[in-house]
Amino acid sequence: MWRLAFVLAVWAGNAAASCRDVAFEGASYTVCEVVAGADVRLFHSGADGALGNFNAVEKLLEPQGLHLDFAMNAGMYHHDLAPVGLYVEDGVQATPLVTRAGPGNFGLVPNGVFCVGATLRVIETLTFEAEKPACRYATQSGPMLVIGGKLHPKFLADSDSLNVRNGVGVSEDGSRAVFVISNQAVNFYAFARLFRDGLGLPDALYFDGSISRLYAPELDRHDAGFPMGPMVGVVVPR
Repeated sequence: MWRLAFVLAVWAGNAAASCRDVAFEGASYTVCEVVAGADVRLFHSGADGALGNFNAVEKLLEPQGLHLDFAMNAGMYHHDLAPVGLYVEDGVQATPLVTRAGPGNFGLVPNGVFCVGATLRVIETLTFEAEKPACRYATQSGPMLVIGGKLHPKFLADSDSLNVRNGVGVSEDGSRAVFVISNQAVNFYAFARLFRDGLGLPDALYFDGSISRLYAPELDRHDAGFPMGPMVGVVVPR
C-alpha cells in the first residue's frame, strides 16, 4: 500500500488549498488538499437566487475583499438547483437531512454528510442524525465512498458504470480534507480506492458525476457548464 504525498500551502497566515494532478492505478485525478483552519465555505444562493457557477461566487465575495482559492460542486440538487438533502450555510439550515433510501446515487445508502465544524468531517447519515454534530457548513450527498476504512459494500471492481466523478475524503483526526475530481471516466470502486488506498483517508463522500467541475486558479482550471447547486470552496483575502 502506498500514499500520495502533498504539499500544504500557507499564504499570508491563511491556510489555502493546495491542488495538483496525480495518477492512481492508471487513471488521472486532480486533488486539492485543505487543512482544518482554512476558511472552507459552502455556497448556494445570493440575493437573486441560486448562484449556479463559480463566477457568481467570486462576485459575491469581491465586495468583502475575498476570493476563491479553490472550489468544486458539492452535492446533488433538484432541477431548481435546490439541495437534495441536508444543507447548512453559515450555521443556518436551508434543507433537512434525508435518511431514507431512494433512487439514484444519493439514495444508494449509506450516504453521508460533509461537515465543516471544529474539524473537517465526513459522517454517515444515520450517525450524523444520532450525533447531531455542530456544523457551520454541511452538505449531504451520496453514496459514501469509504466508511471507516471500508469501501461501500455495493461497489463492484468490474462495474462498467463509468463517469467523471468528484468527492471529498477526510483524515481520521479531521485535520485535513482532500477534494478530488477524476480527469477521466472511472467507476465507483476505482474512485473509492483512490481515497482509501491512494490517499489513506478512512472516510470519503461522493459529490456527483457528469456535472463534476473544478475551479483551481493555480492550475489555470475553471470548468464551465450547466448551473450547479451547492458548491464548496476555500476563501482567502484578495
